[in-house]
Amino acid sequence: MVKKYVFFFIVLFFNFASAQQEITVTGIVIDARTQNPLENVVVTIQNTAVMQLTSKTGKFELHIFPQKQQLLLLRSQGYKDFLLKFQSNSGENINFGILQLEDTYSDEVPAALITLSDSDFSEDNSSSEMTSGLLQSSKDAFMQASAFNWGQARFRVRGLDSENGTMMLNGMTMNKIYDGRPQWNNWGGLNNVLRNQEFSIGTAASNYTFGGILGTQQIFTRASLYRKGTSLTFSGSNTTYTWRGIGTYASGMNAAGWAYVVSAGKRYSDEGYFEGTNFNADSFFLSVEKKLNNKHSLNFTGFYTPNSRGKNSANTNEVVGLMNEKYNSYWGFQNGKKRNARVKNVEEPLLMLNHYFKIDDKTNLNSGIMYQFGKVGNSNIDYQNADSPDPVYYKKMPSYFSSLYAKDQGEFSGEFTPDYENAEKNKIAFLANSQIDWNAMYLANQKPGTNGYEASQSHYVIYEDRTDDKTLAINSTLNTQITPNISFDGGFIFKKLKSHNFQYLLDLLGGSYFEDIDTFYKGNLSQSDLQHPNRKVKEGDIYGYNYNLLANTLDVFTQFKFAYNKTEFYLAQSYSMSNYQREGLYQNGLYPTTSLGKSEKVDFENFGFKGGFTYKISGKQLMFFNAAHLTRAPSLRNTFANSRLNNSIVNGIESENISSIDANYMYRSPKLKLRLTAYYSLIKNSTKTSFFYAEGIFDNGAGYDATDAFVSQTLTHLDKKNTGAELSLEYQISSTLKTTLCGAYGKYIYSSNPNVSITNDANLAKDGMQTTFDFGSALLKNYKQPGTPHQAYSFGLEYRDPKFWWLGANINYLAESYIDISPISRTPQFYINPANNFPFPEATSERGNELLKQEKFDPVSLLNISGGKSWRIRKKYIGLFSSVNNVFNSMYKTGGFEQARNANFRALNQDVSSGTPSFGPKYYYGYGRTYFLNLTIGL
Repeated sequence: MVKKYVFFFIVLFFNFASAQQEITVTGIVIDARTQNPLENVVVTIQNTAVMQLTSKTGKFELHIFPQKQQLLLLRSQGYKDFLLKFQSNSGENINFGILQLEDTYSDEVPAALITLSDSDFSEDNSSSEMTSGLLQSSKDAFMQASAFNWGQARFRVRGLDSENGTMMLNGMTMNKIYDGRPQWNNWGGLNNVLRNQEFSIGTAASNYTFGGILGTQQIFTRASLYRKGTSLTFSGSNTTYTWRGIGTYASGMNAAGWAYVVSAGKRYSDEGYFEGTNFNADSFFLSVEKKLNNKHSLNFTGFYTPNSRGKNSANTNEVVGLMNEKYNSYWGFQNGKKRNARVKNVEEPLLMLNHYFKIDDKTNLNSGIMYQFGKVGNSNIDYQNADSPDPVYYKKMPSYFSSLYAKDQGEFSGEFTPDYENAEKNKIAFLANSQIDWNAMYLANQKPGTNGYEASQSHYVIYEDRTDDKTLAINSTLNTQITPNISFDGGFIFKKLKSHNFQYLLDLLGGSYFEDIDTFYKGNLSQSDLQHPNRKVKEGDIYGYNYNLLANTLDVFTQFKFAYNKTEFYLAQSYSMSNYQREGLYQNGLYPTTSLGKSEKVDFENFGFKGGFTYKISGKQLMFFNAAHLTRAPSLRNTFANSRLNNSIVNGIESENISSIDANYMYRSPKLKLRLTAYYSLIKNSTKTSFFYAEGIFDNGAGYDATDAFVSQTLTHLDKKNTGAELSLEYQISSTLKTTLCGAYGKYIYSSNPNVSITNDANLAKDGMQTTFDFGSALLKNYKQPGTPHQAYSFGLEYRDPKFWWLGANINYLAESYIDISPISRTPQFYINPANNFPFPEATSERGNELLKQEKFDPVSLLNISGGKSWRIRKKYIGLFSSVNNVFNSMYKTGGFEQARNANFRALNQDVSSGTPSFGPKYYYGYGRTYFLNLTIGL
């Protein structure tokens, strides 16, 4: 390590010694239409730390080292980026004179379409997020296709989850410590004020962080960067919300050195595209900057975006066949109004203070402190000593009588007799009562009295799985131009998290109290908290589970960039420390000695290295390569085996190992823009924990019922390999007609056979013996990763008329999407009869391969049409944008998962062979034909 620093300082010394004399670059920036000077335009020399804002008169003055070739970049919200190539090696000062920026209102209006989709609001499965960037306005045609055209089919760039990308706000990482992913709901309704962004794709260099292998998205909310004026937006849609209104005002920097931006919005829907998916969201944003002097500036940013959304159920083919693809089992009528039992509520305000320090013309130090707090709640129905209220509960479906549950005679003997008469009765009953019966639950919670019904012990209640996070973070980033050819970026981010997790009683549904016990067990084993046994909880009380997760993380990075006439390259390093701890607040009856108090601390120390090389073939062509190798701490979520009940840490957990490389060719001319990319990434030693009810999983000699259990499943040493290629082509056929062609071809597979551990808490209730069992390796190698199309193609045409109206159409083809498989069904235990611990005699490898073949979804073609018109009336802007997605109303599966309930060969074989499986896979469906209409008024 000492040798590295000695070498670094030697390099600095020689480069300082050979530093050339500075020259001055000046110019004036104006609006191309109004010819008025533009204030606070960001002026930079690309790939350097040199940056300045234009004055009130539009002037700028930069001091740079001379080079043979450099790029001047002008950027301002509401205007097209202006990029100018120039030479400065003559040693003379340069005056560019007047530089004109064209507004991009017509380009920006489509960005209003980038809204949170149904899948992005849900974190019920690992494939639910769009990793192409929900708020992005990248001009790259491929990234535009990823977000606008392929996002509706849950396309993920390079097949990677969003935990592999880094989302930043003013230099602060916004990925959650809990699962490594951004909380998309925190940004809803803030589109208009989050458009000042920079992107790095893949492992390309970023000035602000080491980043992940998917890329970095940096959002700036510095008040002086916003274009002065007022903007009003009104929208209508039939997707997540029905209508939306947003108002934004930016003051610009005044003579006293103050600038501020305020924005407020509302989104609402009684019902979205899917049945019963109500939506209600507000958004409030404030950014205030005080310029202390020419070197120092302070900026405060705060926003609050409370939102609630009724969730949509995944359904089996049986349910979809009886109802339709828009059916949602989570709601029912209450007093004539639809009520959803599963609602996600997010309220996480954020406060941030940033200090901008311009040390000199080539060096900037930006620091910040952030505090975020609030709650995330996911509601559901809890019930005791009562039947399941779920309308699609397996015993209520026709398949209950026409499949295995007709019923199997004995301990997985393989004999069953379909009962078609009762199956038909169940079908009729389901069609008549296909939604939650709220009235029946209220009635069950009451008892007859002298004056009608009176409140009694609740058998049904609504509760919330709550997470109340408090995060304190500080960061600092230094960017400096050391010599004409060398620049340096470095910084750190420290985060401290206290995450309170608990079960919260929302609604007694007409009853008077609810018992805080687990009725599956008896005596002390049934107690959630032995220190307060047999509690009678009421609305607003915590029950069931109650614990804190504590975490501290530190991330440090350094980066050196070298720029020469024909080549550029960079080297970056990262170091991180993470420590996690669980603090139990309840003494659980199942784990009296390991549930209360603090667990051992889990520490991880990680390193990362990456680099890239660019070769400029000509002024129009270049090739660049990026490579990275890093280790990453597992998420807080996957560190503890069953954090709701005890302090147990996943056995054998270790940091992930991540490697990535990509090669790119780029061609840019006034008419043609082309990018070709080939990539490879390998993620090793991943850990994943999940929970489910499994039948026929254990052998304890107690007969059929005793072989079932609600278990937690932990996968360790899970490897993923992603390879593929990307094409981005944009051709300007004429001054008004443009065509785009984009393609993504990938192969995303599991590249290892992970170890499977199953934890059965019920074992404690029987004999106090072990609860965790090693099920061996799951044969997942070469199975396809789920949750995203492995292939996606898009062809588009766009006409832009000189009179400021435009029309575009895109045809998209998405294929090679796969279901999420059940690992436990791929273990050796799958073929063992739990009743006698011998292999099932009828189990053959041919039938096993048939049952365990991964389902591939049908490909889908989607036609999207969009258009818009803009007007300038007395220096006021009016823009109208509209789009219709999936014009032909195609119905398609966007994802799904195998149910793990049939945990052995005979159970699964019988269920599948019946033709109407009770526990067939569950699927998510995409939107059919949808529309979006947006009106923007700029004052």
